[in-house]
Amino acid sequence: MTQKTALVCGAGGFIGGHLVKRLKAEGFWVRGVDVKFNEHAETEADDFVIGDLREQSVVRAVVDRRFDEVYQLAADMGGAGYIFTGENDANVMHNSATINLNVLDACHKRNIKRVFYSSSACMYPEHNQLDPDNPNCAEDSAYPANPDSEYGWEKLFSERLYLAYNRNHGMECRVARYHNIFGPEGTWEGGKEKAPAALCRKVASVEDGGTIEVWGDGLQTRSFLYVDECLEGTIRLLRSDDFEGPVNIGSEEMISINDLAKMVIGISGKDIRIKNIPGPEGVRGRNSNNRLIAERLGWAPEQPLKTGMETTFAWISSEIARRHNH
Repeated sequence: MTQKTALVCGAGGFIGGHLVKRLKAEGFWVRGVDVKFNEHAETEADDFVIGDLREQSVVRAVVDRRFDEVYQLAADMGGAGYIFTGENDANVMHNSATINLNVLDACHKRNIKRVFYSSSACMYPEHNQLDPDNPNCAEDSAYPANPDSEYGWEKLFSERLYLAYNRNHGMECRVARYHNIFGPEGTWEGGKEKAPAALCRKVASVEDGGTIEVWGDGLQTRSFLYVDECLEGTIRLLRSDDFEGPVNIGSEEMISINDLAKMVIGISGKDIRIKNIPGPEGVRGRNSNNRLIAERLGWAPEQPLKTGMETTFAWISSEIARRHNH
């Protein structure tokens, strides 16, 4: 029995780093590629290539053989402070689309069939996410399309690109729409971090009796999925026989951003006030709809949000403490 091989594009990122560990634990030989090493943990990849997937020559050098599984997670992305300001639109669209065009072309020319692509809940129409209590993120609500960011438009284009390669070139690409994945070893400062990490950082950094700031009125709702659960859904989808997606991978446990902040404050044991300030906040309501993935793959997330937030808060707190001790 020959050892299975996997390529993880975006292996220096948060989800990519966790995915490499998971595949190694399954006995795979893993090559990772990214423009940077993971800042938070030493990579477990057998071969890690620092390279820019926007460059065709780099992609061809990395895809120099057949891989049993390819995971395309590389993208120009970040949280609300990066995606919704409008200042990064051209970069987000150009960089991510170029990566997807290059990776697909190289995989097709190497006769690689199974490529996983991580799309995002950001591609759902804005008009279905105006009511914070009743967002509609069922997969078939994607069209007529009206994403709330250029990031979402690029995701929608790339979804169609992967599925076109399936139809025209006999590939077996799989497309999932991620809903706010979080956990340890992810970005937690610098402007690209997402809400769970940002709130953990703010709460961990403030003294007992202090105040943290929350963007918007805090009534906007989201659901958040712990990274290990995300990997389970991802791997099941890539290895499924006849289901290409697009399909949601997320949690149905919806929470307002103020309540998420209160949850983190509760975990910290501190007495902290919340001050709502103007800031980018994206759509009013977004929640994963997991009917389709339950039906087709028999998958649903297992742990409550609080469990993952406890782990994430502990990790970010220790990172902050470590920095202060240096």
